[in-house]
Amino acid sequence: MKKDITDFTEDEFIAFMHKILAENVAPTDDVLDVLLEEFCEITGHPDGTDLIYYPEADSSGSAEDVTRVVKEWRAAQGLPGFKE
Repeated sequence: MKKDITDFTEDEFIAFMHKILAENVAPTDDVLDVLLEEFCEITGHPDGTDLIYYPEADSSGSAEDVTRVVKEWRAAQGLPGFKE
């Protein structure tokens, strides 16, 4: 699995988010736990998984909205973003 946000295009990160959301309804959390840990490491966002489970008012918690929030936050912090 890719370990840095610069390894992902925006579309690839959205696909990663869809994978997380799909695992959210799996019978066990084994895979989900690993994906959520990777999400936190990759994004570096201080809110971590709250971006998914307790989204801000301007986010629905969808894969696209979480990606947008992460992208905007990283840009505001002067951190690298998705690869082109």
